[in-house]
Amino acid sequence: QPQVVESGGGLVQPGGSLRLSCVTSGFNLDFFVIGWFRQAPGQKREWVSCISGSGGSTKYAESVKDRFTISRDKAENTVYLQMTRLKPGDAAVYYCAAARSSATEKTPGWDILSVSEEFYDYWGQGTQVTVSS
Repeated sequence: QPQVVESGGGLVQPGGSLRLSCVTSGFNLDFFVIGWFRQAPGQKREWVSCISGSGGSTKYAESVKDRFTISRDKAENTVYLQMTRLKPGDAAVYYCAAARSSATEKTPGWDILSVSEEFYDYWGQGTQVTVSS
């Protein structure tokens, strides 16, 4: 059974860094797009970043571009989200999700599909990130 499990959340001061991990199991990472979403209290869940199965295509929300970096370790079946220069507005529960797709940035519709919750088939339980002094 495909599964994704997030970890790495915690309390960090503004300007600090955290690295979230998404450990995957039950499927071949090469054939799945992995996305990160987040949801703050009282807010809708929003897409943050994603990476293609090949690892060659990545995408970021404007709000995190140049601060967050998504990467994958195929040998460890893990996708990471390195978060730097964290702001109070980044505080949320962060979710990892997996989409059964070999889509890349060259795939028609990538820009729309990859940011849509409906595109993703499997979701983790989330990890809390708190940014506060």
